[in-house]
Parts: sequence; C-alpha cells; structure tokens
Amino acid sequence: MYSFDLTDEQRMLTDAVHRYATRTLRKVYRQAEESGQAPADVVQTGWELGLLPASIPEEYGGFGEHSLLNGVLYTEELAYGDAALTLELLAPDLVAVPILFSGTEAQKQTYLPQFSEADMPKMAAAFLEPVILFDPHRLHTTACRQGDVTVLNGNKTMVIHAADAELFLVYAHDEESDSTQAFLVPADSAGLDVGDRNLWMGMNALQTYSLSLHDVHVSADQRLGGEAGLNLAAMLDSSRVAVGALGVGIARAAYEYARDYAKERIAFGEPIASRQSIAFMLAEMAIEIDATRLMVWEAAWKLDNGQDASHEAYLTTHYAADMALKVTDGAVQVLGGHGYIREHPVELWLRNARGLSTLVGTVMV
Repeated sequence: MYSFDLTDEQRMLTDAVHRYATRTLRKVYRQAEESGQAPADVVQTGWELGLLPASIPEEYGGFGEHSLLNGVLYTEELAYGDAALTLELLAPDLVAVPILFSGTEAQKQTYLPQFSEADMPKMAAAFLEPVILFDPHRLHTTACRQGDVTVLNGNKTMVIHAADAELFLVYAHDEESDSTQAFLVPADSAGLDVGDRNLWMGMNALQTYSLSLHDVHVSADQRLGGEAGLNLAAMLDSSRVAVGALGVGIARAAYEYARDYAKERIAFGEPIASRQSIAFMLAEMAIEIDATRLMVWEAAWKLDNGQDASHEAYLTTHYAADMALKVTDGAVQVLGGHGYIREHPVELWLRNARGLSTLVGTVMV
C-alpha cells in the first residue's frame, strides 16, 4: 500500500512550480498566444527552477534522480499556468530523457551535462510524422545501413525548437533490426532541412516546425544506445504520463475558473452556481479531474517502481485527453456567451485541450 500524501520535498516542488505558474505564466499566456512566441525571460525563469537537472544523476552533471511521479506533479502545475509555455519549457526533456534511458555511457557523459547549464541547450527531438494513423512502432522515416554509416530519409512534424536547434534526436524505423531507433544528428548535417512553422488550432505560443531528411548520413556512434539501441517503451511511457498530467492541469484551470465565475455571476437574483444544472456540471468536472489525476499518479508510481505499466500509461493518455476536452467544453458552457470571447481564458483552454491526443512524443518528464 502506498500513500497519496506528498512528501515534504514533493510539496516544496509543487508549491514552487505553482507559484511560477500563477505569478508568471498566467500573466503572459494571452500575450504569448497572440504574438505566437513564448517570452524568453519567462522561459529562462522556468528553466532556472532546475526541474530537468533534478532528474539527472550527479555523475552526469545533475543533482537528483529521475522520477516520473515528480515529473507529473510539476507538469500538472505548469499546465495549470499555460499548456503551450509548459511544452516550451519541457522541450529539452525530449532529448535528455531518452539519452538518460537509452544512451551509451559515452553519450550520457557527452550530452547530459549540457542540460544542467545556466541556459537551455539548443536541442530538439523529431518524433511525430505528417501521416494518418501515426504508429510509433512503424515509422515512415527510415534508417538504412550502408557500410559504416546509416542513411536517414523521411519527414517529421511538430518539432519543437527546430529553427534554433544545433542537434536533433531523430526517430526512424531501422530496417536492419525492424524496430524504432533514434539518432543524434547535428543540425548542419547535409540533407537535413528545417521547413515551415506549423500552424496550430491552439498552443500558438509554441513554435514547432516540419523537418525533412534526405540521405542524411550518420555514424555508428550517433545511434542512441549504440548496438543496444532505443528503449522505446520507456520513452513512450514517460511521454504518455506527461500528457496525462498536462490534461489534468488544463482541466483543473478551466474547472476552477468556471467554478469561481459561477459563484460570482448573478442571474435572477442568485448565483448561477446554485442552479442544479450548473452545480451538477461542476461536480462532474471535479470528479473527472480527480479520477484522472489518480490514474496518472498510479501509472507514474508503478513505472518508478520498475513495474510494467505501459498499459496503464496508454489508458491514462486517452482518458486524460477526453476528460480535458469535456471539462474545458463544460467551462465554456458555464460561462455562456462569455465563454466564447477572449476576455476569458476558457476558450483558449478548450482549444489547447483539443490537441492533447496528438501530443505523445512532444512532451516528456
């Protein structure tokens, strides 16, 4: 049996991140959405919280150990502030965590210390592809061995930080092993080109780009994990619980805003929260948020304790995406006509929640 109470260290962590989310992210989220760019000083302040270095062991330049449970705790708090800025801030995890999970000792010694420096490293992960029915186990981007080198060909989409990246972690289907593998590819490699910026329905503050690879040559030491290769299951589990936590944070923000609005909004001489239809809707929102949070925590706890919880992580992602969409849509309904205008943030949270189902591989803890 395990406790649902946070440890003192976890409470300090969530309190610190919550303060950052409410005092910093909430002040700039609309400006960032309208301008299509995350404020550099806000991102730098978030980076200085040291969330990623706290997941990297001391021998690789960090000051902690990796914990999915801690990761989902701070991801929920960040998403409570703003989802797009959360993805912006956690983007380096998309390279650091796979290296930590699967990298060779030389790769860990070379790259992981860079994630504990004062400035965010310029690295990006290229996982998702512009295809229908995307399957992480059967990527369209290919890796074909030709003598001493591997040749990469394919197209990627939703690559965060691609325009400024100096190094890419590119996922591809390795034809020799018939499996998904990852490769560390310098941005100046011949045949690698960053394309146009993606245009989203929501999360417009997050800059993502397409990426094309045409006969990009990589050497054996650029294959993540060397001959042992990539631990794809660990990478997907980490991403899926992170998406679940993201959904909880977005939904919680929408629910609390709608709840407070309903208590203050007077119609026909009484707060609309006293109307049964509104009260029941708010109660259902709260139940769904708490249920999803427990699913996320359980999956993260099991994975931290070495249990096979890939199934739980998979279900958590899908349930959280559906829950967040339902809750944010309910928040818009509670506000009525006000929910549809940009004076209130619920319309933004609804648009952000709509994209959660596509985010596996674009957030990781």
